Amino acid sequence: QVQLVESGGGLVQPGGSLRLSCAASGSIFRLNAMGWYRQAPGKERELVARISSGGVTNYADSVKGRFTIWRDNAKNMVYLQMDSLKPEDTTVYFCNTFPGYIPWGQGTQVTVSS
Repeated sequence: QVQLVESGGGLVQPGGSLRLSCAASGSIFRLNAMGWYRQAPGKERELVARISSGGVTNYADSVKGRFTIWRDNAKNMVYLQMDSLKPEDTTVYFCNTFPGYIPWGQGTQVTVSS
């Protein structure tokens, strides 16, 4: 069974940076595009960034130029570097395949506040 474990969230001031990590178990990771998602309370989950199995990336307009996604297939890891963070980036972040069809993990909370 594939499991996803997100980490790296925390409290940061506006303009600061965080790096999120996602550990995925199972060989399915290497065959799939992976994505970072976020979901604010009362809102639908949105795709923030995705990366194909070959490394092609796409970003939501709201994070383009500030966030960077990459993957390490040898380690079954996907990362999200978040720079120039804004208060509106505050929410829980999740990783999953793209589209997301693995049971969702617990996510990691990112709070951007002064």
